[in-house]
Amino acid sequence: MRERTPQSRVRAVGWVGLIINLLLAAAKAAAGVLGHSQAVLADAVHSLSDTVTDIAVILGVRYWSAPADENHPHGHGRIETLITVAIGLAVGGVAVGMGVEAIRGLRHHSTLPPSGIALAAALASILIKEWLYRWTAAVGRVVHSPALVANAWHHRSDAISSIPAAAAVAISLVVPQWAVVDRVGAIVVCLLILQVAWRILRPALDQLVDAGAPADDRLQIEKLALEVEGVEAAHAVRTRYVGAALAVDLHVEVDGGLSVAEGHAIARAVRRKLVNDGPDVADAVVQIEPFRLPPSG
Repeated sequence: MRERTPQSRVRAVGWVGLIINLLLAAAKAAAGVLGHSQAVLADAVHSLSDTVTDIAVILGVRYWSAPADENHPHGHGRIETLITVAIGLAVGGVAVGMGVEAIRGLRHHSTLPPSGIALAAALASILIKEWLYRWTAAVGRVVHSPALVANAWHHRSDAISSIPAAAAVAISLVVPQWAVVDRVGAIVVCLLILQVAWRILRPALDQLVDAGAPADDRLQIEKLALEVEGVEAAHAVRTRYVGAALAVDLHVEVDGGLSVAEGHAIARAVRRKLVNDGPDVADAVVQIEPFRLPPSG
């Protein structure tokens, strides 16, 4: 059997998420109407919003995984970064919308108490979306896809949003006059979802403004360069993200008596070492300099 490519795995996960979100949205909408629960009905809208990011991942992977070309010499990884930003904004937007509705709902009370079908739908949503989060995040980490990991967090935000819906229905079933607790809990959860949105957005925004790799990664790049035979010193390590991967520039010092061909061979060996063993290095530009001993005294 032919091994599946990372792109095909991303698409497969996206399709599974899309189908599950459509089914969940329909089930929760029906349960919200039949069970007289505004909280569950609003949660159905959140599940429906997840389908937008699933579609973005399914369609986007085709473009961000395309090889480099004349107009995009560093590849198309920034497309994945833009999709990650869009997912983060979508998560944040849904949280704000739900929060506004929860605040408005503090002044209104349902005329009909919710029923058990609404509680069952909310509990099922929590379990299914938490499983979908864990699976999607695991695949995203394996294939090094920030967009897929971001979409996983969108699934978890849906699971989180189902918690106050379930709590609201449960409280209303037991103590109908305490139904207002649902709205307060929803506001708290919206703040947690906003935190999730920031966790998605922060690294993607860093990539868009050409933030470099963490200090530990830069130190690892320098150490790997020094492991190549013929490299006497390495410095001026510069990095930037192209999607999930790093583009690296660095200077290495070699014996000044080497020929141009020998120096070029060392540069190619350094590049090969960084791409094979480095921290998600997609490409490296290596500049050769003559080795200079530090001044004595």
